[in-house]
Amino acid sequence: FYFFIIRPQHKQRKEHDEMIKNLKKNDEIVTSGGINGTVVNIKDNTFVIRVDDNSKIEMQKNSISFVKKKRDKAS
Repeated sequence: FYFFIIRPQHKQRKEHDEMIKNLKKNDEIVTSGGINGTVVNIKDNTFVIRVDDNSKIEMQKNSISFVKKKRDKAS
């Protein structure tokens, strides 16, 4: 039971927490609500994403589904 149910969930949660911890400015992300954007500012529990030229949204960090594109090393 542990190896089929609990362990995969812990592994997935750990990977998600690691992804959030490694989030940097200018990373392109997708939120759990389906919003695509670029990280502009990172705070303690929230982050600000740019969704359009003049539109920014502040969201909770745990609402990130995945990172589409990491920032370039030169940035």
